Amino acid sequence: MLTTIERTEGHYEVQEVEFGRVYRWCPERVKLECVCGESLTLTASSTAICPRCGTNHASALREETTSERLEDQALHPWRYDTKDLEDVGLPC
Repeated sequence: MLTTIERTEGHYEVQEVEFGRVYRWCPERVKLECVCGESLTLTASSTAICPRCGTNHASALREETTSERLEDQALHPWRYDTKDLEDVGLPC
């Protein structure tokens, strides 16, 4: 049996660059503790096999990462970022 320690939903991180912004996707992460005591930080695309005991936790990882659909603003933050649009003459 696994113990969920921490769960971070997928999100975009905004990075300011010289001519605007870059949106970098950070996938959902789940930090779990295996029955053997090993701490695992996993994403939906990572291998869910414990390096200490070799237990495959793929089904538990699927259950943890199968969440509700994210809101449009979380999936497409650039559509809602109107911070500097007035300065460049673009309509909001």
